[in-house]
Amino acid sequence: MSGLLFVVSAASGTGKTSLVKALLDRVSNLHVSVSHTTRNQRPGELDGVHYHFTNKESFLSQVEEGGFIEYAEVFGNYYGTSQAKVKEQLQQGHDVLLEIDWQGAESTSVRPWSQGIAGHAASSGA
Repeated sequence: MSGLLFVVSAASGTGKTSLVKALLDRVSNLHVSVSHTTRNQRPGELDGVHYHFTNKESFLSQVEEGGFIEYAEVFGNYYGTSQAKVKEQLQQGHDVLLEIDWQGAESTSVRPWSQGIAGHAASSGA
């Protein structure tokens, strides 16, 4: 594979999207992977642009087939990253960025071929 895989991971609401937008503005040849999700499509979202929207049965079938690099259930919905699509982009020489929740990052299948950028929420108490 020619490209590099990078991971930005943190809990929801911690600024992952802002960091990713800043990276995309500054780094050429960097592509953000479009995740699959079982949640309902929101107004203004486009299938294949913001997410690949799918039903739970199809998603879980892909999980059983090993089709995701990582996946997680977050607030009752599933999210995952297609292994085939990411590998295709990497083989074309593109660097690929995964913007994922911390549950997905804990998946062991993402670690062997990625460079991690860990995000941590600041603690207000300790």
